[in-house]
Amino acid sequence: MDTKEVKFDGFRMNGFLMILVVLLLPVFAVFSILAGDAGIVLGIAALLCWCFILCGFIIIEPNDTRVMVFFGKYKGTMRNIGFCWVNPFYVKKKVTQRARNLDVAPIKVNDKTGNPIMIGLVLVWRVADTYKAVFEIDSSSFGTVGAAGMSNLMKSFQNFVQVQSDAALREVAGKYAYDNNEMGAEDEITLRSGGDAVNDHLEKELNERLKMAGIEVVEARINYLAYAPEIAAVMLRRQQAAAIISAREKIVEGAVGMVQMALNKLSAGNIVELDEDKKAAMVSNLLVVLCADESAQPVVNTGTLHQ
Repeated sequence: MDTKEVKFDGFRMNGFLMILVVLLLPVFAVFSILAGDAGIVLGIAALLCWCFILCGFIIIEPNDTRVMVFFGKYKGTMRNIGFCWVNPFYVKKKVTQRARNLDVAPIKVNDKTGNPIMIGLVLVWRVADTYKAVFEIDSSSFGTVGAAGMSNLMKSFQNFVQVQSDAALREVAGKYAYDNNEMGAEDEITLRSGGDAVNDHLEKELNERLKMAGIEVVEARINYLAYAPEIAAVMLRRQQAAAIISAREKIVEGAVGMVQMALNKLSAGNIVELDEDKKAAMVSNLLVVLCADESAQPVVNTGTLHQ
């Protein structure tokens, strides 16, 4: 991903050293004011400096950053973990680079064959480029400080990712059929059987759409897939019919093999001599018995084979 982010190289100090200054300045101010005359002005100046210094402390946790802006000019991104002090005139915007989850609710789209389906995805994303994330997408809360500013900024990211995820999901779903049917090739990738191939395509599509905002997709996968309610019953019957046909093919294939084996056994053992008509009748009876859905009812023949 092309980045516009630069490292912050402005002046900063160890926060604990500045705490020592903060503790000493009020003492100095009090003694100066008590001294009277010119000391009063010096003491007031020390108190003003003390208030100024208090606004420069920041704490940066792991996977957190600060985007530093000085009177409208981007000065870099600060990643130094720990407690430090910087110029209070910097606008310090907190941007976290921790991974975040997004569960996109199922939406109705048309697959490659035009069938309406319901499809949803789960997405893991994070901010990779803080400059693009803050300045390339609308974020009216940039000047807001504190937890409210952080919350509004992340909501801006979340809304952007939500909209682009919806668009990418529609794009990918329209390029694949829901499943293989009589109109598709057996080796064609479908939404049901595609698995990793479809997820990789979805992840690539999302990265293309989100890179302008400095957002990186860690993982994207389809977590919900079903026919739309208006055709679900019809498609269920079609799937049931296909399953019945497949099962019947297996049953007939096995029955024919068993009939052939029976005829070969009777012929090889000289158990009974059957002409072509008797063989045809035996084949018919065996196929009825083996392929029937219900158990056959035996009929005892008390006469000869020719009766």
